[in-house]
Amino acid sequence: MKVIISTLLLATALSATAQHHKKDKFMPMITHSIGGSFQKFEGLNSRVAGLPQFKQLKDYTGTLGLGWLKEEKRVVTSGTINIGSSMSGHHDEKSSTIRYGTINLDLGYDLIKSERVMLYPFAGLGFQHYQAIFFKDNSGVAFDDVLQSATLKNTISSVRFNNSFFVYRLGLGFAVQSPKCPGSSIGLQAGFAGSFKNHAWKSNENQTLSNAPVDKINQVFAGIVFTSTPRFMNR
Repeated sequence: MKVIISTLLLATALSATAQHHKKDKFMPMITHSIGGSFQKFEGLNSRVAGLPQFKQLKDYTGTLGLGWLKEEKRVVTSGTINIGSSMSGHHDEKSSTIRYGTINLDLGYDLIKSERVMLYPFAGLGFQHYQAIFFKDNSGVAFDDVLQSATLKNTISSVRFNNSFFVYRLGLGFAVQSPKCPGSSIGLQAGFAGSFKNHAWKSNENQTLSNAPVDKINQVFAGIVFTSTPRFMNR
């Protein structure tokens, strides 16, 4: 998660720097997005279902994104970095959470000849990295027993698994520019992401595990997208 946050900050800095050196209307605009995604991990959940000490993963996640968007001669290009979380993990009770980070590059075409309105189907490629975390209910474990037993200490720890996928993306975007703030707009994006291959879950240290459950990406996503141009470009 620290790597993802650092990447987000770096992307912001690079975007601002690039726009400082080329102040013209064809420069990319900065995008911020908030939304959600829906994804079932049936392979992993099927294994968890037979273990009463664990809770299955949620199918939904909330997402935040940062990136850029550019339109030139009605060709739309964009790149985004997203983070997502089901926000369902509670350390002090039986629960689970799924969280992930993505990097996407998309190419689209604006169907409407208008300076204020965009409607663009898009397709792209991306990389998604997931971490699934399972917490146990340890309220019945005595504090002193944990102090005195290294084995017991290990048994109450959360269990974590990782997985990564290269994906293709298909979707539709819509945006309306603000008449009072040139260079700023609000819009919607929705679409589908699918993995090229199925992948087995690995340990928290990314080690291959024997007979590990296998999953694939069949993800539906949607979000509100805000675009803006830095103030110094409007001077």
